[in-house]
Amino acid sequence: MKLILSTSNIMTAGGPSVIRQPTTFKSNVELINSLRANFQAAQQSTLPPNTPTSNDTSASWTRTEEDTLYIPAVDFSQRGLAEERSQYDITVKLFYLPGIPVSRRCAHTRQAIDLVLKELHVTSIDLLIVSFPGILFDAEDDSEEEEGSSVDDGSEEQSDDFDSLVQTWQTLENLQAQGKISQLGVAEFGAERLARFIAHTKVKPSVDQINLKDCCVVPKNLIMYAKQEKIDLLTHNDCNDILPVGTTRELLGPGERGAGILASSPGAEDGVQGDIEMQWVVKYTAVVKDRGVVENKGYFALADVGSCVKPPIY
Repeated sequence: MKLILSTSNIMTAGGPSVIRQPTTFKSNVELINSLRANFQAAQQSTLPPNTPTSNDTSASWTRTEEDTLYIPAVDFSQRGLAEERSQYDITVKLFYLPGIPVSRRCAHTRQAIDLVLKELHVTSIDLLIVSFPGILFDAEDDSEEEEGSSVDDGSEEQSDDFDSLVQTWQTLENLQAQGKISQLGVAEFGAERLARFIAHTKVKPSVDQINLKDCCVVPKNLIMYAKQEKIDLLTHNDCNDILPVGTTRELLGPGERGAGILASSPGAEDGVQGDIEMQWVVKYTAVVKDRGVVENKGYFALADVGSCVKPPIY
């Protein structure tokens, strides 16, 4: 069974209070708190008046379609954006997660983009940034390369084979050719990796998003190379391990802080049984161009679970 987790629009007035947190908070804090708040809101909306809150609630706050369980149920019929599509810049960041075969990325990319398009009621997005597992930007390492180190020990690709990056990028190029994506971007690429990567692509990245820990200065060689190739350098504070399996189990499990989706014990028939394997996480943001206001922001995440039983319906 597949589990699709969603936060809904976290910018709405009744959305999770996490959006009021300082911008220094990492993205996984926002994601986890937003998921928990959305689960609780959906559960409470299905309870009869004056019923105490409990995670042992009706499964009607979720929805099952074939082999997919939506947590909570997503109503794609609701209007996504308040104004015409031309009034927005829509940015999507897709996190490919560790331990997932590269062969799945083509389907994963399409699944994630299609969910965002349905959620926002649009046919395309302006920018897709992809985050590959195991690739971390290190300003100090990049600076050392600038100072004359030309030795490549292969450490940059130790967690994700370079060929897999190129193979994945071809899927993105196809989506762009279909008109679903206007621009493509990468995350955590230094100057050396960018140069090597571009040589193997038809469509080069328009954006390189890097995590500047402790407000580090961007290496000069990266600035110069990005300027030469007309690549915009953006920064972020996203967490590399954005949704660990243990955290997901806590979010969906029994107990005070769980949603009650997972079974309370092995063999129990009060929820989903099986091992959880997180597949991907996607973040989307719709900004009103003329005002620079974030109108819609949210997350989807996909998990695979082994043999299971459906949550009980009361």
